[in-house]
Amino acid sequence: MGRTAGRDPEQTRSALLDAAGQLVRERGISATLDDVARRAGVSKGGLLYHFASKQELLLAMAHDWLERFRMAVLAAVDPDDDAPGSLVRAYVRTSIDGALDAAATRDALVVIAHLSTVEAVTDLARADALRWQDDLRADGLPEDVLLLVLAAADGASAQPVWGMEPAPEELERLREQLLALTVLDQ
Repeated sequence: MGRTAGRDPEQTRSALLDAAGQLVRERGISATLDDVARRAGVSKGGLLYHFASKQELLLAMAHDWLERFRMAVLAAVDPDDDAPGSLVRAYVRTSIDGALDAAATRDALVVIAHLSTVEAVTDLARADALRWQDDLRADGLPEDVLLLVLAAADGASAQPVWGMEPAPEELERLREQLLALTVLDQ
């Protein structure tokens, strides 16, 4: 694909991250910067303007995915829900709702598996997990409820990678059951 003129820097950056994601899904992290630039329709110099190295590009991909998930969870927090567990409920809704698209979930998990072979990405993901742990623990639910609900939501969202594709009704029922566990008796 040739160069696409007329994009602003943010559009170019986004095109590069999308192209990198496609290539990592197809070829793993062995995809080259030349491959990414070609797929995005950007010169290699244009790619290097945004990402000075392959590691920087892979880190940016991981950071982008982690932040998009965080923003989706925060957007799912019900502004009228001021009871303990409101962030956990948003996390559950976002995780389970994402699993409803099994093909997209499987594709995302393939990319994540490849990215996790990069030590700097693993470090970034670990820091993000610790941030989630702190945020979710501060949400006011008992520790045993929190652990059970998060493990179930995370497990359900990863099922497609193993070929499990629960019916949407099953996922919706699970989501409702998990949400019910987060409502404390007043």
